[in-house]
Amino acid sequence: MSIDPFLVWLESTALSTWVVESESMLAFPGILALHAIGMGLAAGLAAVVDLRILRVARGVPLVEFRRFQPVLWAGFWLYAVSGVLLLVGYPTKALTNPVFYLKLVLIAVAMVLYVRIDRLIRNGDATSPGTARTLTRFAITSLVCWGGAITAGRLLAYTYQRMRV
Repeated sequence: MSIDPFLVWLESTALSTWVVESESMLAFPGILALHAIGMGLAAGLAAVVDLRILRVARGVPLVEFRRFQPVLWAGFWLYAVSGVLLLVGYPTKALTNPVFYLKLVLIAVAMVLYVRIDRLIRNGDATSPGTARTLTRFAITSLVCWGGAITAGRLLAYTYQRMRV
């Protein structure tokens, strides 16, 4: 069973054509800019929480970082929606590249870790030795996942086998 008929159909949609062929700054360049901004907000704010867990800025209570949670989630959804639009523009390039799937898995793991970290912080037991060790492991893994996802995203521009069907 080949994925090519689906890719042909998706590439022939008006949205895909607009993303790829439009000269508007709102098309590919704008979507790519929004994708980078969303990634910066989501990955950057998650990294700030991770670094605080790893004892950077010890004087700031960990619970205070929860104030940035709405911005992190807004960045994540901006990242996700713009990513779907980029995928619609170049489905063959992404969906036939294993690096794309690695990027998605790394983002999913990073976001699950963020939710788990937030839950532990919200429960107020972040200072107990067992929880502190768990938070440290989660923070390190989160930083690795975000770094890997960003790297995989950049590699997508260079590792594809097929640009379009």
